[in-house]
Amino acid sequence: MLQTVSGNIPKDILRGIAITTCIFAIAIYLPLAGFFCALFIPLPTLFYRSKLGRKTGGIVPIASTILMVIIAGRVSVDILFFFEMLLLGFVLSELIEKDLSIEKTILFTSGIVLAAAFAVLFIYSSLSSYSIKKLVSDYVSSNLELTMALYKNMDISEERIHMISKSLEHIHYALVRLLPALLISITLFASWTNLMLAKPLLAGKKLFFPDYGPLKMWRPPEQLVWGVVASGGMLLVPDTTVKMLALNGLLVLMTIYFFAGIAIVSYFFEKKGLPRMLRIFLYSFIAIQQIALLLVVGVGLFDIWLNFRKIGQKESG
Repeated sequence: MLQTVSGNIPKDILRGIAITTCIFAIAIYLPLAGFFCALFIPLPTLFYRSKLGRKTGGIVPIASTILMVIIAGRVSVDILFFFEMLLLGFVLSELIEKDLSIEKTILFTSGIVLAAAFAVLFIYSSLSSYSIKKLVSDYVSSNLELTMALYKNMDISEERIHMISKSLEHIHYALVRLLPALLISITLFASWTNLMLAKPLLAGKKLFFPDYGPLKMWRPPEQLVWGVVASGGMLLVPDTTVKMLALNGLLVLMTIYFFAGIAIVSYFFEKKGLPRMLRIFLYSFIAIQQIALLLVVGVGLFDIWLNFRKIGQKESG
């Protein structure tokens, strides 16, 4: 199972550090593209950990973290987030070698990374004498201010900017309380995205990658729909705390059903024989268009009843 490729190891290490640092710099200095770039930070660590082994490959995320701190000039919540992304790539590579199911690989990776994130945030909070709540609140505030500055530099009407400014307090209130679900969803999505991208990279270098079977046929457990029902019911309770818990649950479940929906989309793209470039365009459209994204989530959810891919029907017929 364990398979690494020898070669010019110092060159590989330097290349991995350089690629990671470049992605980090783009994420920091180009805010509009920053979020999407940050999702790919785990990939170089995953690849070079798989290629060079645990000890040698571990140099890439460690050295990259040091460079990130030097570039940023200090240890901040942003740096902690990028460190967690590097850890995600390392853990994902470790679990790929374990040849687990895709569900266990993604869930275990996300669980380990989230647990480490909380531990690091707790330590950082203790050393900085700021509470975790204060750190999170300040982080959300600074990002909202950055977003408003970007809006002002864009071709957006003053009336719309003023309307958003008046709503900042409510947006801040909601984001702070939805942050647990957002972090879980981002971690799940980053794990899934980097696992999908790792397959052609590792296969191209003849490195091990598990046979997860046809992922276009993947679907979540049917029992998961009761989580959607329960969360929807909790939204009817006239209590703000209960509503926020329900929204957190729905956000995480929507992420899982997005995976199911995109598997269905992939199935029909392949069935219809769409050209690769057209597929890339349509996937990109789904990523940036909120309505399309929600439609994909809906397709993943309603597949439980409609069975778009007719899974199991041929065998029973």
